[in-house]
Amino acid sequence: MRAPEFWSRPSLAAAALSPAGWFYGAVTDWKRTHASPYRARAKVVCVGNLTAGGSGKTPVVEAIVRNLKARGLCVMILSRGYGGRLSGPVLVNREAHDAADVGDEPLLLAEIAPVVVARDRRRGAILADAQRADVVVMDDGYQNFALQKDVAIVVVDAEKGFGNGRIIPAGPLRESVSGGLARADAVVLVGDGMPALHGYSGPVLRAKLVPRGGETLADRKVIAFAGIGRPEKFFGTLRDMNAEVIEAHAFADHHAFNAGEMTRLKTAAKENSAVLVTTEKDYVRLTPADREGIAVLPIEAKFETALDGILKKVMV
Repeated sequence: MRAPEFWSRPSLAAAALSPAGWFYGAVTDWKRTHASPYRARAKVVCVGNLTAGGSGKTPVVEAIVRNLKARGLCVMILSRGYGGRLSGPVLVNREAHDAADVGDEPLLLAEIAPVVVARDRRRGAILADAQRADVVVMDDGYQNFALQKDVAIVVVDAEKGFGNGRIIPAGPLRESVSGGLARADAVVLVGDGMPALHGYSGPVLRAKLVPRGGETLADRKVIAFAGIGRPEKFFGTLRDMNAEVIEAHAFADHHAFNAGEMTRLKTAAKENSAVLVTTEKDYVRLTPADREGIAVLPIEAKFETALDGILKKVMV
């Protein structure tokens, strides 16, 4: 699904849908106040956001996991497995599972740490405890109150902020900004910009999404495609690297590419003597045959401030 244009600005459509947004927010508040969260043996770090759509959360999760692993901790990642058919709890096996089973983000994250996919986060944490995890990094789930969180981190796209400030379906918010930030131990602003944080006074960290490698794409003609939260950011990164983007094809987040689409993209690349390039998240959704001849540009989060301060509660 693509985010509606009116999510980014005041409009009559947003105003008309605001009662439904109020109801959505009220349901979230009710779940929070009536929850009996499970206390896992492992410490739990939740990395989530207040809006639907891409905010740069996955690279932030990767950076946090790498930081904790570097300290000798046994780290596991807990994901809902959005887009996958398995409800779990299941330990992701990159040799046996594909994106249709567990979703694209778990497959990507399983390269750096074991990943548990579970729609029921409590059952997922129990499986992680059975694997003797020291820390569980919860990928998304900020509005899921099934688990007690030791550290709650909100990731914000600093350029887009909170859109029109309304709750789904009237806007991009999953809950009110003030209510969500009141539970946050830290905020990570990804990219440039300074959105209003509505009374929040805790730690604010800045991170930039930067390409890892990809030097061979500089000064090359490329045809880019992406089905992520904000494909235009990926295309912009390629241009910043001096790649000549002759075509840019944006798809809905978590899009399942079909054979016809891949044939058209590969044909266009061949006819234009261009490199066909995509994101890591899109690449893992492709079949092994479709991956042939496609370049991947990995992205990582570079923090301007050390992560140690916000993670100290889980390092003991």
